[in-house]
Amino acid sequence: MSLRGRVRPGERIIETIVFICGALSIFTTTAIVIVLFQEAWLFFGSPEVDIAEFFGTTVWQPETGRFGIWPLLNSTLLTSIIALLVAVPLGLGAAIYLSEYASPTTRGYLKPILEILAGVPTVVYGYFALTFVTPVILVGLLGRGNVEVYNMLSAGLTMGIMILPLVASMSEDALSAVPRSLREGSYGLGATRLETSLRVIVPAALSGILAAVIVAMSRAVGETMIVALAAGAGPRLTFNPLQAAETMTGHIARISGGDISYASIQYTSIFAIALVLFFMTLLLNLLSGWVVRRFREVYE
Repeated sequence: MSLRGRVRPGERIIETIVFICGALSIFTTTAIVIVLFQEAWLFFGSPEVDIAEFFGTTVWQPETGRFGIWPLLNSTLLTSIIALLVAVPLGLGAAIYLSEYASPTTRGYLKPILEILAGVPTVVYGYFALTFVTPVILVGLLGRGNVEVYNMLSAGLTMGIMILPLVASMSEDALSAVPRSLREGSYGLGATRLETSLRVIVPAALSGILAAVIVAMSRAVGETMIVALAAGAGPRLTFNPLQAAETMTGHIARISGGDISYASIQYTSIFAIALVLFFMTLLLNLLSGWVVRRFREVYE
């Protein structure tokens, strides 16, 4: 017996549209990767560039032929870690409240409000960091002489606010997917709601929570406008978050908008930095998938 049934023209049209959309997305992604590798190859193939110097030195001055990626990489990782220190506790706390404490009506109001933050343009976050976080919060707490106008702490705190809805939403989905039977069993043994949340529900949803953190880290590493506006310009290798330092994406945004000639070493260096960013986000995404497979709990 044939299970396919009669072919409907409307379904065939929908299948064709879906196929075209999928093919276009794959083609676009492939084209971006090809262009990225081609331009980066021009940089690394230049006689002025030494790969060992690129990954082993700490001075980035393209105008003088010094290409050490670590000042840009260090500020990128530092601002991203600050962002995670803000987003993970707040996002996980919001997720636990929405999943375990809030009523359905309250959850229906609070979750869309929280996700509004994800729709705010990042340039708005950048000006928020520059005009409020630094002069009002950081200068008010630490003093004007201790905080530079452009600094990594302000950019990191603002990025933490930006990725907070991502952590909260993905973590809340993971917590809500835990079977009701685990909650009822914990309550039956005399556990409180807090003990059930922290000792039963969170460990059961650990794979989804860790995946949310890794995806948020990937989002923070690739953020551009906030760090371009608030973190500062000019590569500097410093571990003091109160000082200005340029990140990888901020450097790309600044140089690409300047007066540099096409195919010059300064121009191709942008794609070399972008290639490093590409591999960083790729590794984070692969790590996220491994974490989900490694710590996933399957319930019947």
